[in-house]
Amino acid sequence: MVKKYGNFVDGNWILGDEFFDVENKYSKEIIAKVSIADEELVEKAIKNSKETFDNHKLSVAERHRILMKASELMAEAKEEFALIISQETGKTITDARSEVVRGINTFVASAEESKQIMGEVLPIDAMEGNEGKMAFTIREPLGVVCAITPFNFPLNLTAHKVAPAIAAGNTILLKPAEKTPISSLKLAEILYEAGLPKGYLNVVNGYGSDIGDILLKNKDIALYTFTGSPQVGEIIKKKSGLRKVVLELGNNSPNIIHHDVKDLDQAINQVVTNGYSNSGQACISVQRVYVHKEIFSEVIEKAKEIAEKYVLGDPLEDSTDLGPLISEDEAKRAESWIDQAVENGAEVVTGGRRDGAFLKPTILINVKENMRVMCEEVFAPVISFVPYEDIEDAFRKVNDSEFGLQTGIFTSNIHIAMAAAKTLQFGGVNINNVSTFRADTLPYGGIKNSGIGKEGPRSTILEMTNDKLVTMHL
Repeated sequence: MVKKYGNFVDGNWILGDEFFDVENKYSKEIIAKVSIADEELVEKAIKNSKETFDNHKLSVAERHRILMKASELMAEAKEEFALIISQETGKTITDARSEVVRGINTFVASAEESKQIMGEVLPIDAMEGNEGKMAFTIREPLGVVCAITPFNFPLNLTAHKVAPAIAAGNTILLKPAEKTPISSLKLAEILYEAGLPKGYLNVVNGYGSDIGDILLKNKDIALYTFTGSPQVGEIIKKKSGLRKVVLELGNNSPNIIHHDVKDLDQAINQVVTNGYSNSGQACISVQRVYVHKEIFSEVIEKAKEIAEKYVLGDPLEDSTDLGPLISEDEAKRAESWIDQAVENGAEVVTGGRRDGAFLKPTILINVKENMRVMCEEVFAPVISFVPYEDIEDAFRKVNDSEFGLQTGIFTSNIHIAMAAAKTLQFGGVNINNVSTFRADTLPYGGIKNSGIGKEGPRSTILEMTNDKLVTMHL
């Protein structure tokens, strides 16, 4: 029997008349049928979220206790979560287990940050004419947070929105990606079991194009937090009006390997493995690699050797290195981008072909900056290598992008490292590491078309609270 999942509203699971299927991305078997929320139910969920926020406040101690209990329950269900993630995304069971650990840590970090939410005392009497006055700020939750989450990290990226929202004292309306909703629904079960009062988390399911307008037109939502494509992010920003938004959007992650790198083999291994992890389906997956011309041939030779050792297959097998993309359509799209590049002069060193939803790990050379594999977000296991002669030219090419999420550079020269930190136009610059590096407790977010606002528990809490000024005449 295929399990049916409902929408989670006011502490109840509600089944409607229409369902969409969730597939095992490897076997193509239907593993779940998920109820589609109609407009009436979405409106009911928003209203319930608003009423809960207005009438049922959680103390800091309660928020901390609930989040810590949830992290413990997630740890107990670690293998179940990993199995769900692997089946609904197609990522390897090894990567899925890693995501669960990250999700647990995100909850723990959010719990700890809940105890650190505070304002500050301001020296108002330092300005003449304000003698006998004092001023301070307090941080208050915004209200209803609408979280719209992506398919590629269905647990941890949901945790990065839900856990800080609870830590800050907000209520949450969650709309998970329709390709991977089961992780979010399991998380809702766990939070309810952990003691989160009904109405603090409501989950509605459906297609973004249908539910999006309902969510965006409702004025009871105080903040929208979205991870996904720049195109959808732009729609959310336009339709949300004066309300706050946090948008984590795309990237075409550039990395630099300079000739003075301390450990070349390690650098090559990092750029290759972080271009292919999760089948390249991450905003910060290595995509563009600029290599000094003195070491270019050696880098290509060793990168090819690593890529051709990858084992493609059943994600649930521990021996599998690479699973399928989220859909065959996405694999076809990525393959077509490779073909377009080849037609315009690029060379495939290895890979470049697909089998169903699988795309072989691909290395391209002789690429041009205006090719889609270079200037857009490929979101597939495709890495393009480009030689450069001087570091200033590499910096210019890295910056020549509409995106600006994260970048990485490998060098043993402290002056080049500091120049990269100052010159590269990105939300994050990783020195002697790849663009893919992210510590879940650190600020994370981009500039340009890569988004607005920051994630990471502390940063997200700041986004999800209002800084209220209080003055007193003593």
